[in-house]
Amino acid sequence: MNSMKKIPVSVFIITLNEEPHIARALESCGAFDELIVVDSGSTDNTVQIATSYGAKVIHNPWPGFAKQKQFAMQHCRNSWVLNLDADEELTEALIIDIKVAITTDCDYMRCYRNDLFMNSFFPNIIHKPNNHRLFKRESATYRVDDLVHEGPDFTGKEFFSKNYFNHYGYNEIKTLEDKYNYYSSLKARERFSKGKKPSFIKLITIYPLTFIKVFVLQRYVLAGLRGFIFSKLQANYAYLKQAKLFEHYQSNINKK
Repeated sequence: MNSMKKIPVSVFIITLNEEPHIARALESCGAFDELIVVDSGSTDNTVQIATSYGAKVIHNPWPGFAKQKQFAMQHCRNSWVLNLDADEELTEALIIDIKVAITTDCDYMRCYRNDLFMNSFFPNIIHKPNNHRLFKRESATYRVDDLVHEGPDFTGKEFFSKNYFNHYGYNEIKTLEDKYNYYSSLKARERFSKGKKPSFIKLITIYPLTFIKVFVLQRYVLAGLRGFIFSKLQANYAYLKQAKLFEHYQSNINKK
């Protein structure tokens, strides 16, 4: 495809040992003008695969999620940028909405995330999570003090797409548990560093309330046993964040 005909959007992806996923992600981005991959030291074939898809690969030692994404965004040449994780994949329907969004007076786009779990995607009738992935560089600022779930924050007008991108990173229970264990440690440390204190009420209610929210209100009950298992994992993640904040607080008290 002639580069002049490509969608004037820069796609940026941060990577570390993403060989199982990166080709699928980049394959889905072939219609876009620029592919930026910022790698923090992969020892597998991530860099070689990214290069073979025409991506500009930049090495940057790992500074944390927010700072790495901010670094990647700053190396994009287009005003419109799209952040994709290596274990994600754009759909044709979403790409059509991206083309529409960049011709409107909006500054950023929200869309749905379609999670693969236990080898199947969840049915469309459930309430899918949504994310901001497409935005103008000048309208976005990553929260560089956040250790996980780092934003970015936006100014301007939103375009809400009813379509989704596919996400493969939650497929296996062990993988999801490992991620939630890692993310909960980062989030607890972040909250503690910002002076947040643990709440007894939250600690004892967060698990059942999150389970009800996900399984009933977000309708994961309609996904059967997979939905039940996923909802329990979500509830445990919420609980771990509170429990680990309490652990930080207790450790600090014992040091005094």
